[in-house]
Amino acid sequence: MTYDDFWKPLTAVYDLGEARAVGRWVFEVAFGLTMTDIVCGGVERLSEQEHQQLQAIQQRLLTGEPVQYVLGVADFGPRQFRVAPGVLIPRPETYELCEWIVSRERSDESGERVAAAPEGMHILDIGTGSGCIACTLAAELPYSHVSALDISPTALAIAAENARRLNVCIDFYQYDILSAEETNHSPLSSLHSPLNLIVSNPPYICRREQSAMEAGVLGFEPHEALFVPDDDPLLFYRAIARFARTRLCDEGLLYFEINPLYADDILRMLREEGFRHTELRRDQFGKERMVRGENTN
Repeated sequence: MTYDDFWKPLTAVYDLGEARAVGRWVFEVAFGLTMTDIVCGGVERLSEQEHQQLQAIQQRLLTGEPVQYVLGVADFGPRQFRVAPGVLIPRPETYELCEWIVSRERSDESGERVAAAPEGMHILDIGTGSGCIACTLAAELPYSHVSALDISPTALAIAAENARRLNVCIDFYQYDILSAEETNHSPLSSLHSPLNLIVSNPPYICRREQSAMEAGVLGFEPHEALFVPDDDPLLFYRAIARFARTRLCDEGLLYFEINPLYADDILRMLREEGFRHTELRRDQFGKERMVRGENTN
């Protein structure tokens, strides 16, 4: 199989530019081949076993399976994370949320903190998935203490692996944020309180939006991390906001990635729940994608 033999059939799934890009990424990640290597005959020099692996990768891609799941990794900012079908594939707009947080907590390019408690920032990531937000904040804000929770043991195992690979320290908890109440025996009983910052990219897509979604997302990414009931699109936002009111310190911050369709509703809900100085921010594509609110005690 040549390089062209690999990527050209992928145009049945991707447009021309995407098919080429996916092809280049596969050869780089799976076989360590740059475009220079490819042009110089690197593909033809692969072993028979490697060619069989390449054919297997191509067949999986032709089913519409996302390349990140096929390769087991996804880029997120300057870092690479392990991913599997049990977690969402990290998106560029989620990294923008991390950048917003980091820029607020840094006073200058030296990384000196400006808004942390004397002992350091205490941060909680709710619905951590692959751990991309928690690991990024732990790496970019090294003075902070980061915790993360998720309902899925599969997600928590992948997030913990990413934390080890990136050499960051994070406390992980298995917990359902929709639980009605906490007790002394709650998995969160050892979680630091009060927190300085809570961040979440919760499920926010209504079932009625499925027809507009890409087949690769709908067919392979975990639905429990994507969807909310059509009659309650703010289900997770409301639960997290109420949890945050009891866990954040005075002037502590709550950050959300949001569904642009419900930006105004989420801002209104945050104000009704007692958050002030609410702020809405657009992503690189011009969509209303992130909000922030300040807790008041």
